[in-house]
Amino acid sequence: MHSLLKGLRVVDLSTIVLGPYATQFLGDFGADVIKVEAQGGDVFRAVRPGRTEDLGAGFLNFNRNKRSLAVDLKQPQGREILHKLVAQADVLVHNMRGKSAQDLGADFATLKMINPKLVYCAAPGFASVGPDAQSPAYDDIIQARSGLAALNADADGAPQFVRTIACDKVVGLHLALAVVSGVVQQQRTGEGCNIEVPMLESMAAFVMAEHLAGHTLQPVEGELGYDRLMSKHRKPYKTQNGYIAIMPYNSKHWQRFFTLVGREDLAEAAWVTDSVQRSQHIDELYKLLADIAPSRSSEEWLARLAELDIPCSPINNLGDLAQDPQLQASNWLQAHKDDVRGEYQSLKSPFLVHSDLAAEDDVPAPQLSEHCNAILSELGYAQEQIQSLVQSKVVVGS
Repeated sequence: MHSLLKGLRVVDLSTIVLGPYATQFLGDFGADVIKVEAQGGDVFRAVRPGRTEDLGAGFLNFNRNKRSLAVDLKQPQGREILHKLVAQADVLVHNMRGKSAQDLGADFATLKMINPKLVYCAAPGFASVGPDAQSPAYDDIIQARSGLAALNADADGAPQFVRTIACDKVVGLHLALAVVSGVVQQQRTGEGCNIEVPMLESMAAFVMAEHLAGHTLQPVEGELGYDRLMSKHRKPYKTQNGYIAIMPYNSKHWQRFFTLVGREDLAEAAWVTDSVQRSQHIDELYKLLADIAPSRSSEEWLARLAELDIPCSPINNLGDLAQDPQLQASNWLQAHKDDVRGEYQSLKSPFLVHSDLAAEDDVPAPQLSEHCNAILSELGYAQEQIQSLVQSKVVVGS
């Protein structure tokens, strides 16, 4: 855990993946992230496998460096706790629909009255200005609606979901950026702000940034879709004994590649050396790669291409990642052991902060309401008051 955001307090009402992914980054940089959960906990806690009911493996990988407090926000005393948290906070994050936030006393208009300096960042499924503002949305829904599933169609043209929680994580990065931007404005001006990061609109822009292509120009010049990415020959290439990725990109790469394989005629051809002409012939070039790749083994290709500084890579499966030498050098998987979780490994934050700022060990994802006593005490509740709140089921005790 780094210390760049040390002293920043974030009230995190988000659930599942999108919001927790964003706030985990904030925690990685040292923010005090208080995860406010329903009494049953974030439903992602239940995703198996897991050794305890409230600490599934998926939850562990999205909620490090946070504290947890489970509160019933439907009760007036629960909303009072939330409002006390907000009064002392810099940021509030959630990924609820607007009406749901309003019903829980967590809408911007309410919280701004409590803390005018609050940076309020919400990531609903759909922007509040559209007809679907109050519609539910999950990753698969946004993959479908943003065009991502169709873009990932199989060989028969059937749309396919990407096998990662792509939309939640991409929009989670947008959300983290929105929070930090809001904090910069807060610290410059002393004023809060309300930033909306809708999933569909964020993902549609993410997908179309390159695929708007010829429709960028008006009148239209060309089709939708970035030609290089739409080529049916852009794929892992079959070698004598497996598959690898080969990606000559600039003129020098292509010239070196064709020289390597004895095609000096292509190495000097204008449609290869000229970047505009090459862009117009990219499908043909990728077909040449597919035709030539089976002539050598994966190992020989990787060695020779690396010597020539031509981008290339083995095709790792999920099981290969732990043995990847670059990832091993980054210490990306860290081993742990404690009384609650037993022996386990966690993903290390990918950021490297090259400075003299002190860093601390990451804190594992919390048990449900693990920090109830500590957080309520910080808010000024006496021990007997905390016990009363637990007994009346306003909060879940530690």
